[in-house]
Amino acid sequence: MKFNWNDAWLFTKDANQVSSGHLPLNVSEWESVTLPHTWNAKDGQDGGNDYYRGTCYYTKKMTLAECKGAEQVYLEFEGANSSADVYVNGTLAVHHDGGYSTFRANITELLKEENEVVVAVDNAPNDRVYPQMADFTFYGGIYRDVNIICVPKAHFDLDFFGGPGIQVTPVMDGKNAKVSVIGYFSGLSGNETVKYVMKEKDTVVCENECSAQDGKADFVIENAHLWNGRKDPFLYTLEATLLDGEKELDSRVVRFGCRSFSIDPERGFILNGEEYPLRGVSRHQDRKDIGNALLPEHHKEDAELIYEVGATTIRLAHYQHAQYFYDLCDEMGFVLWAEIPYISQHMPNGRENTISQMKELLAQNYNHPSIFVWGLSNEITMKGADDPDLLENHRILNDLCHEWDKTRLTTMAIVSMCPIDSAYVQIPDTVSWNHYFGWYGGDTSMNGPWMDKFHAAYPNLPVGMSEYGCEALNWHNSNPEQGDYSEEYQAFYHEELIKQLFTRKYIWATHVWNMFDFAADSRAEGGEDGMNHKGLMNFDRTYKKDSFYAYKAWLSDEPFVHICGKRYVDRVEDVTKVTVYSNQPEVELFANGKSLGKQTSDVHFFYFDVPNAGETELMAKAGACEDTSKIVKVEQFNDAYRMVETGDVLNWFEITAPDGYFSINDKASDILATTKGKLLFIGLMKKAMKGRKTMADPTQMMGNKDMMGFLGGFTVKRLLSMMGAMGARPLTKEEMLKFNQKLNKIKKK
Repeated sequence: MKFNWNDAWLFTKDANQVSSGHLPLNVSEWESVTLPHTWNAKDGQDGGNDYYRGTCYYTKKMTLAECKGAEQVYLEFEGANSSADVYVNGTLAVHHDGGYSTFRANITELLKEENEVVVAVDNAPNDRVYPQMADFTFYGGIYRDVNIICVPKAHFDLDFFGGPGIQVTPVMDGKNAKVSVIGYFSGLSGNETVKYVMKEKDTVVCENECSAQDGKADFVIENAHLWNGRKDPFLYTLEATLLDGEKELDSRVVRFGCRSFSIDPERGFILNGEEYPLRGVSRHQDRKDIGNALLPEHHKEDAELIYEVGATTIRLAHYQHAQYFYDLCDEMGFVLWAEIPYISQHMPNGRENTISQMKELLAQNYNHPSIFVWGLSNEITMKGADDPDLLENHRILNDLCHEWDKTRLTTMAIVSMCPIDSAYVQIPDTVSWNHYFGWYGGDTSMNGPWMDKFHAAYPNLPVGMSEYGCEALNWHNSNPEQGDYSEEYQAFYHEELIKQLFTRKYIWATHVWNMFDFAADSRAEGGEDGMNHKGLMNFDRTYKKDSFYAYKAWLSDEPFVHICGKRYVDRVEDVTKVTVYSNQPEVELFANGKSLGKQTSDVHFFYFDVPNAGETELMAKAGACEDTSKIVKVEQFNDAYRMVETGDVLNWFEITAPDGYFSINDKASDILATTKGKLLFIGLMKKAMKGRKTMADPTQMMGNKDMMGFLGGFTVKRLLSMMGAMGARPLTKEEMLKFNQKLNKIKKK
């Protein structure tokens, strides 16, 4: 029996060490909370990289009567970030490292009639638990459900890495599915049996009963109904019952899907023998003013919005997500990439944690038919790809995945500047790259050719694009430029990337970074601190940016038409460009009732030149679909559409730039080409990174040709504004002005 235990907890940041069976503070000094809960819902989203990271305490009373005479009692935590110590009556019941997976504590021997449960949760920095450095907020708290599980002495195993105690492996053999089932148990006397009943909806397909000591049974489902992605995500149900004679001791209900797949280096992803292009998004789990403490309705809304955009795949970054979300993906037919938070910086003391987190990911998610690849790491070579310990760590993880799961493949997300000939790149079954050409340096035209270059060099290694994107807020520009954070540039960027990536069949998967804006408290970009604004939707899920509809036009079968730029009403030009997206073959645009013509497009993007005088009501028609918008002619550009940075930032008019001399408005690559400029850069970055665990050492960065080729496309001002996201201390306005003055003394070649 399992029941939820989320209500009536007490919480405090100000407590002493738990000891001697006593609470660290008086009850009157605690705050009442209901789980899920995080203490960083506000300060983890407001910028400054100063959100609280430390140990906080939760406590709750528990009576023996709640366990109703159970022989074994477990506390189950579905997520507590990032380390947790669970005490019952002052005695440590379990310690757990890893903030995104389920863990349990057998508290049977610690229980009295009246009990005090205290959970010490810690998200403080350390050098052994991942993640420690990444471009997102590490919210602290018990942010997923807590449950009490009451079982008899003999029961499905609850102690094996948080898993369900049962493993279902379907393998297709022609039209039939061979299904092997293994049940894992604890506390057996030797007389127990386990009964397996397999159902197609309410109809029993087959059943079997065997000794629980063995726990294994094999089935054949003839003419199996396939789990076929979004087309038909059909799920079978397995009911497993542990028996002692006729007495039912414990039970499980597991859903699974029958499917086959392969990833071909030329044809891409193959599902059930047919090409099935994986074009989708990545997802972070947090929300505005909620952080990571999501409720089921939040997860469901996310899944439905991703479904609406037409995605066939989701990369669940950069950690294990909630079981409920995996369940939704099983039901809706998404193809998933599931990964652990082995990210940005390899830590020699963190190997055991990568192994334990991977074992938890595998054990807890093995039965989900939506998962097809296990992700080993993300951008882990920020400090270089030739570290022997890093390479060994990846080989261990890769072997572990193949040992535990014979049916799925491995992959990893590789940072753009990693050399393609690195031994590291050859470790997993497939690879995918994080490229931001057109946003972080370079231009949009570089993305497709880069993929062609890799594919030509390694034609037998399937390659995908695991991250690409650019940021947009409610800023607007009729002549959008890279780095202006306008909705128009983001739309242009994604139009170009869609045309390059979606037309290259060999790319096994593409994942936009990101479906939703998310919190990264160290960021200070775009005029709103503490956020990464690369989402196709905003943080609170209230607005779909124009780029959302660019993907819907390519991926969704739901007929629609969308006029871009609805938030960009006031326009100064006499003739303005209006972009329309639709998945219909023809679009007609009307201005104040007058047709501006019909257009067809094989890329789903339609561009109209619209006379701009007075107030113009726009209507787009595509088949039976309509959409409306409005533009207004103004004499001066509306400053409300132009990004205004907040806080201690440097505005363009404060930057001196003498003719023939450098300034922070110049590209980093040009300045680094001079000896004086390179020395200035190293000195400044060492100062900003002093005493901090950063993604890369400044001297190593300057010597890394691939990294500098990537970063060199930035202006110095933009590069310095991103220091916080790299783990460095954000520079003050005075420091940037002083650096600019030094650059003003260096002549351009």
